Amino acid sequence: MYSPKNIIIVGGNAAGPAAAAKAKRVSPNSNVILFEAGHFISTGTCELPYALAGEISDVMKLVLFDSESFEQKKGVKVYVDHLVEKIDRRNKTVSVLNKITNQKIEYSYDKLILTTGSKPIYIPKFDKSLDNLFTLKSVSDLIKLDTFLRKNDRIRNVAVIGAGYIGLEVAEAFRKKGFAVKLFERESLPLPNSSVEVGNIVNEILKESKIEFFGQAVDIEPVIKDNWVNAIKYQGWNIEIDLVLLAAGVKPNNDLAAAAGLAFGEYGGLKIDSRCKTSDPNIFAAGDNIEVKNRITNRYDYIPLATVARDYSHIAGENAAGGNAIVRSIVPNVTLKIFDYYIATVGINCTAARKYNLNFNSVYATAPNLVKIMPGSRNEFGKILFEKYTGNILGAQFVGGKEVAGHADIVSVFINNKLPVYKLSDVDYNYTPPLSPFINLLLILGRKANEVKQ
Repeated sequence: MYSPKNIIIVGGNAAGPAAAAKAKRVSPNSNVILFEAGHFISTGTCELPYALAGEISDVMKLVLFDSESFEQKKGVKVYVDHLVEKIDRRNKTVSVLNKITNQKIEYSYDKLILTTGSKPIYIPKFDKSLDNLFTLKSVSDLIKLDTFLRKNDRIRNVAVIGAGYIGLEVAEAFRKKGFAVKLFERESLPLPNSSVEVGNIVNEILKESKIEFFGQAVDIEPVIKDNWVNAIKYQGWNIEIDLVLLAAGVKPNNDLAAAAGLAFGEYGGLKIDSRCKTSDPNIFAAGDNIEVKNRITNRYDYIPLATVARDYSHIAGENAAGGNAIVRSIVPNVTLKIFDYYIATVGINCTAARKYNLNFNSVYATAPNLVKIMPGSRNEFGKILFEKYTGNILGAQFVGGKEVAGHADIVSVFINNKLPVYKLSDVDYNYTPPLSPFINLLLILGRKANEVKQ
């Protein structure tokens, strides 16, 4: 097997360390180096809202390795606070700025892996330099926010802009910390990529939790004095604000790759082949900066999930080190927690189904999550989309307790194996009153889909 002499990884959040460690395991004799522009590597960013809420007591618990411990355990040399400014593809070098000393050094590579991740989407008129405006994308962001809150004990009103996954998680975190939370969303309902039914359920959860929701917030703008947002203009009203958290989504962080002339897809992610190779045969990529093939549509899609980043980074690391691993297509599958509810989403939604001209039906139902007389029993909601003629499941959403993650996993298995939705009514579901209902919600949905077919 070919063993490259120098393998360089750019980006150290989660995908980068995974790719670096894999490359070193596959090719122990290779010199594997990782550069990270920030101060931390190998961090748990999905846990940031829970650390903000205080459910995780120490922010440093989110940092799994530092430079020294990673090198000691994985054999990979790590440089934090080192920004890779340029890729010279012809000479196979990278230009790196040491942000501490301001020194620039060139490093040669045989194989390069780009794991530069994603970055927050900023919205017009909300300048990132505003003193009380924040994002929550990294451990450094959380430390900055925590420091600000400790120094400004008069903060009361928090605006969260964006009611997607991160926006809802952050809104809950601020509410649990005792702040008055105003949640702004450009669409009419929260969780805008959900079905109308789920959006309405989430809206009710927000009301119960005393979070003010402001939908159709398309033309909002800040009222600024001395570089500080005092209020937000919304539909002719000035809503008093002490702190703004932008959660308008993320996009691939590919400025470095763009300057190097690499090829991109429809969503701004790097184009890769089945071995995580970019348009340059010596450069691989993995993580939130790439596009992956969606198993349902068989088209490339932008799916910035930690599990996807982990799997693809292992393949990029192995192949950069001389291996021949092949990626698989992805069924998106993720669950959001908001207060005492969980919202599981698997597959694609109606918007995507229409975009790709899929002929589909949908069914939904509400049923108890446990036997009704058992403590903790409450209703859960489920909706499934499926192709009219084949019955193949396109996607589903569930709202309820922790059981919804299991529902989503079963649906994911059905999608992966092209099992028709009607077969959900043939499954022998586990039963015990403290854990499950007498009739499983998936069974009900399978029967309803069968009725629609007939």
